[in-house]
Amino acid sequence: MQKLLFLIFSSLFLALIIFLNVFIPTLAQNDKCANPSALDLIDIQSCLDNLSRARDQSVAATAGVQKQVDGIKSRVLFIENDLVAKQKNIEDGYVKLEKQTQILNNAIRNYYISTYHNSPFLIFLSAESASQITQLLAYQQATTNRDKAIITNIASTIQTLQILKEELEREKIELAAVKIKLDKVVADSRAYQAVLSSQIAQLSARQQQILAQRLSSLGIPLFASAAGSCSSDLTNGKVAGFSGGFGLFTYGVPNRVGLNQYGAFGRAKSGQNYTQILEAYYSYDSIAGVDQGIQIHVSGNGIDWTGSLEDYVKRIYEVPDSWGDQGGMEAIKAQAIAARSYVLAYTNNGQGSICPTEQCQVFQTGEKGGNWSAAVNQTAGQVMIQGGNPIKAWFSSTHGGYTHSSGDIGWNGTSWTKNAQDTSSSASSFADLKNNAYDKDSPWFYCNWGSRSQYGGTAWLTQSEMADIVNVVKLASVDSTVNEHLYQTDKPNPAGTDTWDSARVKQELENKGITPFNSVSGINMDVDWGSGKVSTVHVSGNAPDPAFSGSFFKTYFNLRAPANIQIVGPLYNVERN
Repeated sequence: MQKLLFLIFSSLFLALIIFLNVFIPTLAQNDKCANPSALDLIDIQSCLDNLSRARDQSVAATAGVQKQVDGIKSRVLFIENDLVAKQKNIEDGYVKLEKQTQILNNAIRNYYISTYHNSPFLIFLSAESASQITQLLAYQQATTNRDKAIITNIASTIQTLQILKEELEREKIELAAVKIKLDKVVADSRAYQAVLSSQIAQLSARQQQILAQRLSSLGIPLFASAAGSCSSDLTNGKVAGFSGGFGLFTYGVPNRVGLNQYGAFGRAKSGQNYTQILEAYYSYDSIAGVDQGIQIHVSGNGIDWTGSLEDYVKRIYEVPDSWGDQGGMEAIKAQAIAARSYVLAYTNNGQGSICPTEQCQVFQTGEKGGNWSAAVNQTAGQVMIQGGNPIKAWFSSTHGGYTHSSGDIGWNGTSWTKNAQDTSSSASSFADLKNNAYDKDSPWFYCNWGSRSQYGGTAWLTQSEMADIVNVVKLASVDSTVNEHLYQTDKPNPAGTDTWDSARVKQELENKGITPFNSVSGINMDVDWGSGKVSTVHVSGNAPDPAFSGSFFKTYFNLRAPANIQIVGPLYNVERN
């Protein structure tokens, strides 16, 4: 038993050594990430990558440690049960010993009598013949031996029970220590993961704030009724004036949560009713009727309006009214129910106010009329309910073939949003997505966002610009200390230091023994088609393929690309002009 407990202690000690030597130093390295308000975007990305990697390693190691711990726990449980059985045996032994006490006393008395009074000399004197002497001596010896055996056996039992009792107490103490160590191994690793997750959450919020400021310059429409199209897509007639360049095209607009408006339109045209459409984008318990007279207050952007719930919904301008004449009436009904659910959740059933812009949902003081009013009337009072309350039914114009949960894009996680392919059949390639996505007809389905005065106002990048961006991503991936120098070269450095041009970036790579790209011949992506995210970016040219993670490449592309050219979502592709 002691050997087994020693092995258990050894296993736990090894698990603790792994945890302390591998993960605690990583946590110390991330001390600078503990104060996200003091970081810029490049440091934030570096911290996020380090923290995410450390958390993933911790989760994997915890799983390994947990597997060992589970095995040890199983063995400890066996030992606990064995100790219980041992204690029961010892207690039973003492009970039996009490019954043998009288036998022991009699045996000791008889042994004393037989050794004192039945001496061979007395037997010789009292016996009448040699034969009787022999019989008496033999009987006396047998009686003495029997009494000695009884005394010896009972004494041995007493000694054995005492030893077992002492061993049992010692094993109980050792077992309690093992159980404490078991709890500490798992608790320490879980606590470490919690710290990392907390830091990642804080950093993501800060990163979201910085990216939101940069994205605002693009003016990306978030609702389907907005006018316009991509900054520089493949069909809008803009000409860059050069060939062989690169365009980074994103699928969908930034917020891919809840109802995909163009996706709903596509689903309606394929024959789905509004219930089926809503079920595709939300998780909820039921669609139920509510008090249509609840008062809604709209405030902001020069508007101060109050009216009933139904009057409010009739003034929402989120989707084109023409959809109703193109087979999309069920999509309009779905939007009406989503809008009604959203405003009730947003205002706590009319207790607060709501803004009139796309930051909430687009509202005008005059009724929209037409197919929209008809859809509102046909779904009067209907909202999506989960847990007895209306859900906050987010929506946006175009999701790019996928819908995401709120937590997946950096918002607070919710139980009513979901991750799913938004396609008529499964997609496992860019071609599948373009053919099968329900929102493929959206003017913002596949766009390269941004523009600049030269190159026809397009977002196309020259080969030298693309090579420079790849070198920046490459340098950032091997040395996070130079991040402040890697911003775009056509604007002032936001950190107040010098921005390195393409020649300096190449030189820094060469100083580290890394071959920079002088030319890029191609870029291609590995995609997780289940989640709709680029997992890896591969670059071909005069240097070895660096194979960047999709999120890392996207961040540094957005930092280095000229003007306001950006990748605006997790799923993107490269085109050549």
